Amino acid sequence: MTDGMLLRECLLDPLLRGYSVIILDEAHERGISTDVLFGLLKTALMERKDLRLIVTSATLDADKFSTYFYDCPIFRIPGRMHPVEILYSNAPETDYLEAALVTVQQIHLQEPPGDILLFLTGQEEIDTACQVLFERMKDLDGASELIPLPVYSALPSDMQSKIFDPAPEGKRKCVIATNIAEASLTIDGIYYVVDPGFAKLKVFNPKMGMDTLQVTPISQASARQRAGRAGRTGPGKCFRLYTEEAYKREMLPTTVPEI
Repeated sequence: MTDGMLLRECLLDPLLRGYSVIILDEAHERGISTDVLFGLLKTALMERKDLRLIVTSATLDADKFSTYFYDCPIFRIPGRMHPVEILYSNAPETDYLEAALVTVQQIHLQEPPGDILLFLTGQEEIDTACQVLFERMKDLDGASELIPLPVYSALPSDMQSKIFDPAPEGKRKCVIATNIAEASLTIDGIYYVVDPGFAKLKVFNPKMGMDTLQVTPISQASARQRAGRAGRTGPGKCFRLYTEEAYKREMLPTTVPEI
């Protein structure tokens, strides 16, 4: 179930007597529901000695969480990751969307076979990118076909499921996704990741008194998670459209908690 659903269950029964084991996944994303659940489950663990809680994440400050949950043990599970070569921009990009599309075209024309995953911030950007790529690749004679496939939460499920179909012989697919493909989805056959370094995050605006979605630079943890997507099927490459200096100096180590 989603973290929001489990939070509803917690309201009905704070000790969650209907469950003996609870796994909270993607703990590094620090959404409100997950964070509130940490607090409620910490109290429930005091009351119920038979309750097991497992907190999992690929990029997590595990020691901080262990201290919070009464110095619980930490299990480090080695991943079956293939090596990923990370390539940075030499200079900051002025237009990350254009830079991303040019990078995708270069990969398609110059790199060996393998699908591409491009991260963008939202529905409008993704639809625009799909259209532009389709038009540009149509004009290139002699190049093998590139199939742009969008993924965002508002897309009908039958369209979303297309991204899991293997590309036809001699063609390459380019999945253009929001940060839903960072951790929630794993797509086989991805060898190249293009990461412009931005995502839409929910930010509370105190002047308006409401949540707004703002395009903000991602954290180092998210950047590592994105790069890891290229090494699932075999050795891959991650093209970061920002400088190494920006990654080390300007990006926050972890995503700012929504709370």
